Amino acid sequence: MSLANSVVVLDFETTGLSPNMGDRAIEIGAVKLVNGEVVDTFQQLMNPGFRVSSFIEGYTGITNVMLRDAPSCDEVMAQFAQFIAGENLVAHNASFDKRFLDDELERVNAAYSGEFACSLLVSRRLNQDAPSHKLGDLVRFKQIDNDGVFHRALADAEMTAKLWMLMVNDLQSRGISAPSFALMQKIGKTSKSAIDKLLSSQGA
Repeated sequence: MSLANSVVVLDFETTGLSPNMGDRAIEIGAVKLVNGEVVDTFQQLMNPGFRVSSFIEGYTGITNVMLRDAPSCDEVMAQFAQFIAGENLVAHNASFDKRFLDDELERVNAAYSGEFACSLLVSRRLNQDAPSHKLGDLVRFKQIDNDGVFHRALADAEMTAKLWMLMVNDLQSRGISAPSFALMQKIGKTSKSAIDKLLSSQGA
């Protein structure tokens, strides 16, 4: 059984919203958790092969000057495929990051064997009193230590990892001693009205 506290938490910064529209990754950040502890990190800018818009420069703080000498997406993603080999993956709004991960890895004929869980969906079920489930809002709501940097990949991955472990620990406090990764996935797909029943069935 894969435990929820041993995962890779990742975040992409990109040139836009969809690889289907020609958008590419410009930064990847990731945190590797083993038994809830950070054992490794990965962070790299990558040159998408074209200039990014002024909006994206402003939104991420990643400028065309910074990207000019960065390695190519293909080079970085080949390295990242090794970093995530055999690991389950977590991202905040995972469908977005999964689209880019799948697209970028396909370009370098690489793949991954783990599954994805979405910390945003899990948070909607476990933090139902939060005013919003945007990462920055949850960091403030949960009073998670942060350096005030958002929309940079490693900083966001680190914040997501802290949020993820808060939710894992929340389940442990409810009597689920070793939450599995599969349980976290199931929580994200369960309706709000059915969540208490699901957790009580797990020994909570």
